[in-house]
Amino acid sequence: MSAPAAGPRLVLATHNRGKLVELREMLRGTGLPGGRTLDVDTEVIDAGTAGAPDVRETGVTFAENALLKAHAVAAATGLPAIADDSGLAVDVLGGAPGIFSARWAGRHGDDEANLRLLLAQLGDIDVDEHRGAAFICAAALVVPGPAGEGVEPVVVHGELRGTLLRQPRGEHGFGYDPILRPDGHDRSCAELEPAEKNAISHRGQAMRALVPHVVSALGRG
Repeated sequence: MSAPAAGPRLVLATHNRGKLVELREMLRGTGLPGGRTLDVDTEVIDAGTAGAPDVRETGVTFAENALLKAHAVAAATGLPAIADDSGLAVDVLGGAPGIFSARWAGRHGDDEANLRLLLAQLGDIDVDEHRGAAFICAAALVVPGPAGEGVEPVVVHGELRGTLLRQPRGEHGFGYDPILRPDGHDRSCAELEPAEKNAISHRGQAMRALVPHVVSALGRG
């Protein structure tokens, strides 16, 4: 019989509920040392639940921002922390919005305004092959305190290439999901079912690469 859950063991350094739901699904069924399974619904929490403050993203790359957040939240909570920074890199915009994706229209997290602005900026780009873009994610894991002594922070990356649509499509996901059609698909990321999206997404790739490191970190506790 599996041992009972021992309370929060891992913090996702975000106040974005959508990201927490995604991470829990990606970690669901993960086995831990001792033969039990991680109870993602109680043991994986977000920064708000952990009482951790918002962290300013002052880095100039996705990896720098992910590490800044993971270090700050691990220090504030005493728990291993995962953080990611991700965004949309548009080919004809030289990689923009990039690290400014969440505040491209000026206010952080205004998805609708961000979509409108980006589509307006691409209004004259009529050929699909010139509307290439990629979702990019850097994810970091930081283990705090004595359990983390001698453990180097881990940073991994994921990328999902696709083509930008001319109008938003779909009801799932968040951010720019409604306007990116992944290569090899005929639906936008927001039209994919959550499990389909997680299987191919930039964040899914990065988080899956972190899983062995998460198991190792939780085994230290």
